[in-house]
Amino acid sequence: MNRRAFLKALGDGSARLAGASAIAGTVAALAGCGPKHREGTAAAPGEVPTDKMTYRTNPHTGDRVSLLGYGCMRWPTRPRSDGKGDEVDQETVNELVDYAIGHGVNYFDTSPVYVQGLSERSTGIALSRHPRDKYFLATKLSNFSNYTRENSLAMYRRSLEELQTDYFDYYLLHSVGGGTGIPLVRARYFDNGMMDFLLREREAGRVRNLGWSFHGDVRVFDYMLSLDIPWDFVQIQMNYADWRHAQGRNVNAEYLYGELEKRNIPVVIMEPLLGGRLTRLNDHLVSRLKTRRPDQSVASWAFRFAGSFPGVLTALSGMTYMEHLQDNIRTYSPLEPCSEEEFALLEETARMMLEYPTIPCNDCQYCMPCPYGIDIPAILLHYNRCINEGNIPHSRQDGNYRKARRAFLIGYDRSAPRLRQASHCIGCGQCTPHCPQSIDIPQELHRIDDFVERLKQGTL
Repeated sequence: MNRRAFLKALGDGSARLAGASAIAGTVAALAGCGPKHREGTAAAPGEVPTDKMTYRTNPHTGDRVSLLGYGCMRWPTRPRSDGKGDEVDQETVNELVDYAIGHGVNYFDTSPVYVQGLSERSTGIALSRHPRDKYFLATKLSNFSNYTRENSLAMYRRSLEELQTDYFDYYLLHSVGGGTGIPLVRARYFDNGMMDFLLREREAGRVRNLGWSFHGDVRVFDYMLSLDIPWDFVQIQMNYADWRHAQGRNVNAEYLYGELEKRNIPVVIMEPLLGGRLTRLNDHLVSRLKTRRPDQSVASWAFRFAGSFPGVLTALSGMTYMEHLQDNIRTYSPLEPCSEEEFALLEETARMMLEYPTIPCNDCQYCMPCPYGIDIPAILLHYNRCINEGNIPHSRQDGNYRKARRAFLIGYDRSAPRLRQASHCIGCGQCTPHCPQSIDIPQELHRIDDFVERLKQGTL
């Protein structure tokens, strides 16, 4: 049975899900007895293979691409010596890139806006130390706010300079589907002549593969596929939670992947961990996965899900830390595809996640910098972490009120310094249009600030 037939059968048959539910019930009684799951401690131990990476072949170009792709959105940073903000820790980036290439990773994805505009230069420095034919380089036309032809051309040419290259292996129209939908896509890429320019660049070989990344309105997704343009690849948000249970303006990946597979368009996956949320599951859900594969990390489940679909060319991971890079390399060296029972277990896990109302923040940093200095992702992620750990008291009558109150408030101060907390949000709304998940960020910040104040005053 192929993957498509299996997934259809999965949707029609309840027996497998019933089996997954039975597993959940068996583990439920034990969940409270297990150790606390902490992000960054779940990586599986063991040797990291150097010659067992799984590769996929691009059907259009013959590129042999590593199934694990390096997303350069979250390069490590450090405070500048002059005290004026942060800078990329280039030495650590070089080390991560060298290790990745040495262990079979050959696809690197960046953008002019990643790491607050610092990613392309840092990525270019690290990769230029290796032969150009040893890696595939992807970047994007991220003309979000100024999409005049002049600015768009300047961004394209600046990317060539920053990345120290004279061609792009994979070039994307960045994050189509948001804002006003089709009119915005037309304005950013077609009305200004940029689409014609990029098609000519593809003919000249300076863009080897032309595609786009998608967030938002499904009508835009369908519109892009209806155009008389032979797209070389498309990048979508795909993971076991978004497969059938996408939230907000996101679209179920089952539909997105299916439409691309029908057209033989290679799929690049972003957010296979849902911005890290699939590694920060509550203890009960972690126990369900650990019972099945106790020696494997929680993250490995999400990466195995992503890699189990044959139309996936590569799955991107923004690996800031060496232990995350090593764990992901183990998962794909080689890939062990999910079995039918494991697909059913992950589907049930996704359904159970809906019972825990976390904020769909993927820590992409698109909302940053805040003009008022608020550390938006840190606040939202701390709130989500406390939900997963059971540290969101609903009233003073809760049995664990004192423990949860203390954990939330102490963790809040550690996650975001006082001057960068939600109380400083004035509701300007500058952040909201940039959020791929369409979160009403000021509303969430005000809600969290109100919750914090009631915790401090003891008025819940």
